[in-house]
Amino acid sequence: MKHFPIFLALEGQAVAVAGGGEAALAKLRLLLKTEARITVFSARPAREIRDWAAEGRLTLVPRAFVRGDAPDARLFYAATEDADEDQRVARIAAAQGTLVNIVDNLQDSAFITPAIVDRDPVTIAIGTEGAAPVLARAIKADLEARLPADLGVLARIGKAFRRAAEALSPGRARRDFWAEYYFRTGPRALSQGGTDQVETALDDLLNTHLGLDDQPGHVAFVGAGPGDPELLTLKARKALDRADVVIYDRLVAPGILELARREARMIYVGKEGFGPAMAQSDINRIIVNEAARGGEVVRLKSGDPTLFGRLDEEIAACDAAGLDWSIVPGITAASAAVAGIGQSLTRRGRNSSLRILTGHDMKGLAEQDWAALARPGAVAAIYMGKRAARFVQGRLLMHGARPETDISIVENASRPDQRVIATTLSALAGDIADAGLSGPALIFLGLAPRRAAATISETIAQEFA
Repeated sequence: MKHFPIFLALEGQAVAVAGGGEAALAKLRLLLKTEARITVFSARPAREIRDWAAEGRLTLVPRAFVRGDAPDARLFYAATEDADEDQRVARIAAAQGTLVNIVDNLQDSAFITPAIVDRDPVTIAIGTEGAAPVLARAIKADLEARLPADLGVLARIGKAFRRAAEALSPGRARRDFWAEYYFRTGPRALSQGGTDQVETALDDLLNTHLGLDDQPGHVAFVGAGPGDPELLTLKARKALDRADVVIYDRLVAPGILELARREARMIYVGKEGFGPAMAQSDINRIIVNEAARGGEVVRLKSGDPTLFGRLDEEIAACDAAGLDWSIVPGITAASAAVAGIGQSLTRRGRNSSLRILTGHDMKGLAEQDWAALARPGAVAAIYMGKRAARFVQGRLLMHGARPETDISIVENASRPDQRVIATTLSALAGDIADAGLSGPALIFLGLAPRRAAATISETIAQEFA
């Protein structure tokens, strides 16, 4: 992020614009929505600028900007539509300590003006750092269509009511009140009777919420998916948006954590197989203690929480404490990883069953039905198999698996840095050691990446042609 988005207070502040053509008009149409004191410097201003000056909406100086003009300006726009003149006036303004924007010159600008969706006082700014203005306009058009025109009216009424709403307990109680106002009570009252009815409805709604008992805490065990934020379910996103506390481990991708409420407390409970780990009992205690305070707790688990996630132990801890809980399933890492190699987990004529295994469990390296896994056509997705690769390899070969059995290793499934390694059972342990895998990885027994498999088939056909 090269440009940090902020909302600058401009009430009563000076803003200067050099230029009187279309570029200046575009900026002025936005600036006139603020409460800034606007001064325009132009020897040949457009008619609209002259009209705005006549109406007292801005001050027009009918000449070029020179040294000493607008020394107290917070912002300065160079919009003369002449590159040399823009540079001249920008240097003067910058020397006076003013933040400068040169229209259509991102490199030399100290700030940029984003595309704006205006539902005053609800304002949405959209920026692409100059990379794709057409994309910013498309997003703006989409949001304009989605947001009702009267949203600003509800926000202004709600803003005036915020002090009264402070009678509710901070956190969940206030969020529930405001959610009901903005998404149910407020719009209904506005459509039925205008602003007067909205204000009456707000009073009634506050009295109703003040009479409610404190809400008990709740724990949502949420599947974070394999890592791609776009693979997070809608229900999971809603849970993150409600969360007071998010409890997560190292397998949850940073992009997923970015979707949580900014006010939510983030608690890391790192665990790593055969490495440093927080005890499961300590994780259970944290979950229970946070929910006992009455908050909405999200226990975020990579992939699907029901798969190799110690879910039953955490649920048992909640039950013992009398806490309410729910499960939000997620897309499994196995599904995402097998999609990454262009294969299916089951296929008619190859395998009618699938085994999902763990390379190690609480006792160490995990024993499996190796004889069944060694049969031709068997397919398995092996979680937590990096450190168990040599053990798995040895057990399978010992039980008669073919050394040339296809193996696919998928690291960081679905993420931008996803990596696929095609190998065979005989080379599995060595290839994992050589690959230097640092992210979460799945091992697929009996599956080769589709493109690699096609290439091998073509090579064999050519050899026997």
